[in-house]
Amino acid sequence: MNELELKYGCNPNQTPARVYMDDGSPLPFEVLSGRPGFINLLDALNSWQLVQELSAALDMPAATSFKHVSPTSAAVGIPLPKPLLRAVFADDIPGINDSPLACAYARARGTDRMSSFGDFIALSHPCDETTAKLIAREVSDGVIAPDYEPAALSILREKRKGNYTILKMDPSYRPALEELKQVFGIAFSQRRNDSVIDDGILEHIVTQNKTLPPGAKRDLIVALITLKYTQSNSVCFAKDGQAIGVGAGQQSRIHCTRLAAGKADLWHLRQCDRVLELPFKPDIARAVRDNTIDVYLSDESEDVLGDGLWQELFTRRPDPMTAEEKKAYLSSISGVSLGSDAFFPFEDNIRRAAKSGTAFVAQPGGSIRDPEVIEACDALGAVMCFTGLRLFHH
Repeated sequence: MNELELKYGCNPNQTPARVYMDDGSPLPFEVLSGRPGFINLLDALNSWQLVQELSAALDMPAATSFKHVSPTSAAVGIPLPKPLLRAVFADDIPGINDSPLACAYARARGTDRMSSFGDFIALSHPCDETTAKLIAREVSDGVIAPDYEPAALSILREKRKGNYTILKMDPSYRPALEELKQVFGIAFSQRRNDSVIDDGILEHIVTQNKTLPPGAKRDLIVALITLKYTQSNSVCFAKDGQAIGVGAGQQSRIHCTRLAAGKADLWHLRQCDRVLELPFKPDIARAVRDNTIDVYLSDESEDVLGDGLWQELFTRRPDPMTAEEKKAYLSSISGVSLGSDAFFPFEDNIRRAAKSGTAFVAQPGGSIRDPEVIEACDALGAVMCFTGLRLFHH
C-alpha cells in the first residue's frame, strides 16, 4: 500500500486528506488496528524517529509519549525505584522492572501525565506483554513499534473496543536525504536533520568545572535527542535516563525554561511522601487523580481542598503543601541535566534552571552573551557544553 486515505486533515473541515509515497513505493508502516488520523501520523512518524535515534545512541530500549507533534517526555529502559513506580501508577504491574521497554514507557508516560492524556506512543523495540498492559490502562490514541508480541497485540487490539490505532513500522526504512514541504502552496526543500547526537557532541566543555559523569552524558543525550523532535523554541530537563520537563513552542527562551522547569519540579514533587500518601477514594479514576495532584501542588490547591470539594476526592482532608515545604523539598534535588535547542541569550535561564537542581547543561553556544552565561554556570559550579548544533524543529 503506497497511499492511505484519512478521515480528514488537521481539522474536520480539511478534506480530502491522505498520506502517500511520491515515488510509488509502499508506505513504511502497516496499520494493524484502528484508523489513524492526520495528526496521529504526524505524531507517529516524529516519535518513531526519536525513539529510534535514542535507542541507537544509548544502546537501550526507548519510548516516548507524544502530543500535538511534540514529546511530553522520552526515556530509556532504566528500572524504576518504588516511589517512582507509585508516582506513575505502575506499582501494581508484575515484573515491570524486568522489561526495559515497559520501564521506558512508564517513565515517559508518567513524567507529565496531564499532557500525556490522549498521547501517541512510540516504542523502539517490539512491544512485549508488560508494556502492552501499561498502555492498555492509559487514555491514548495509538502506538507505533517495529513489531508486537502476539500476547501484546491481543491486549492492544481490545483497547477502545477494537478501534485503537496500532502501527507496525518497518525499522529498515530510511527516507531520502531531501525533505519537502508545502506551505500556502509554496514548496520548501531542505536537507533532513540527520545530525548524529552522541558522546562526541559533549566534548567542548566551556566551564571551569569539566567533570561530566556517565549518567550526566546519558541524560544530556536524552535531552538533546528529545529536543530534535520538539517544536521550537524548546528546552528539556532530564534525569535518570528520562526527560522530566519539556518546554515546547515558546517564542521566548526564558519562557521555555520556566515552563520546562515547572514540569520538572512537579515530576519531583509527585514522588514525595506527602503526595504518594494522598488519601484518594478507591474509585477515583486515574485521570482525575492526575488532575487533582496537579492542582494540589499548584497555587490553587483550595480548588481540591476546599470544603465541599475534598469530600468528593479523599477519605479525609489532606494538609496542603505550603510553598515553603515545596521549596524545601526541591532544594534537595541535584544532578539534573538541561538541554536547549538554541543558545541561551541571557543568564536568567541558568539561574532559573539551578532552582530545579540543574548541574549539567548542553546548548549550541553562539550568543554575544555567552561569557555571561558561562559565568553564571561557573558561579553555580555547573558544567556546560557547547554542542555547536542548533536543533530547531518546525
